[in-house]
Amino acid sequence: MEELSYYEILEVSRNANGDEIKKAYRKMAKLYHPDRNPDDPDAEHKFKLCNEAYQVLSDEKQRSIYDRYGKEGLQGGMGSSRGGFGGFDDLGSIFEEMFNGFAGGGRRGGRSQADKFPLDMGVEMRISFKEAVFGCEKEITFTSKTSCKSCKGTGAKEGKVTGCSQCGGKGQVYMRQGFMTFSQTCPACHGEGTMASEKCPDCNGKSYTENQEKVTVKIPAGIDTGNRLRVSGRGNTGKSGVRGDLYVTFDVEEDSHFIRNGNDVYLEVPVFFTQAVLGEAITIPSLTGELTLELETGTKDTQQYRFRGEGISDVHGRGKGDLIAQVRLTYPSRLSGEQEELLLKLQESFGIESKPHESLFESAFEKVKGWFK
Repeated sequence: MEELSYYEILEVSRNANGDEIKKAYRKMAKLYHPDRNPDDPDAEHKFKLCNEAYQVLSDEKQRSIYDRYGKEGLQGGMGSSRGGFGGFDDLGSIFEEMFNGFAGGGRRGGRSQADKFPLDMGVEMRISFKEAVFGCEKEITFTSKTSCKSCKGTGAKEGKVTGCSQCGGKGQVYMRQGFMTFSQTCPACHGEGTMASEKCPDCNGKSYTENQEKVTVKIPAGIDTGNRLRVSGRGNTGKSGVRGDLYVTFDVEEDSHFIRNGNDVYLEVPVFFTQAVLGEAITIPSLTGELTLELETGTKDTQQYRFRGEGISDVHGRGKGDLIAQVRLTYPSRLSGEQEELLLKLQESFGIESKPHESLFESAFEKVKGWFK
């Protein structure tokens, strides 16, 4: 994202007016704000870039310099209408306005009404190749969180909290570095805006209790590694009693014979060299039983044969993939005297055709001889 221009960062045109820039900034800052993306360094970086872009484009003089000379012009100190270009007051007011009422509480009042943990939660499930191909039902055991009733989800004894003195109850602290202003989660209250006078004895200050649960989920045919399945209403429970969703992420085991690629399945088929030369018909396994593979006469190593609709069902119901059988030619590891004699007779019966290298390199031999005359 560093290579993008300030206009591209905020996703506005170069002709955008002040209101359009401010609106775009609010949208992007809200999307990447640390409160909504905890422990996400990529989102934090993008948030800082949005901050930097808005400070420049919202100042007419700085924007004019940037349009003419780019970032180098700004770094060269060609002027600032905001005294070192802090823009702190404007950004602070935007944060106040943008997050006012967020999760049920204004920023000046901290996040006393917000839950201290996400309502949605995720678990991972490992399933077999067969279970992924055909679908199944599986029981999941997981641990969910429920907002502590004794402290009303605050983590403080009897719900008694005090405002954070370091951030003034905002949950965010602001820092200037050159012409940029950065915000980060308050290290004292961890973005809450409030602090517990005394820990709640029932939840030990965590603000929630944990419960082990079980749920049976129906896994659709065609699920693949990395796919997620939402189980509605089985996530964490917040202060208001609203429960989030449970997201199950799948990890599918590999099969010893079938190799999956999307909805297609590859099968390596060992073929003896005489079978390939003669073009025999052989029986191979498929996901649903057996198939007949009719080899072409003179089949080559790694040659592929496709069986339409014999692959895996699309998890979204968009048909089925194919089964691709790939030939792997095999040769005898040793020959008996009789076998060697038979092969020599067979080779002689083909005449010049059995020695293609001689006709191919005949002219090359003559050419090389001429180099040493």
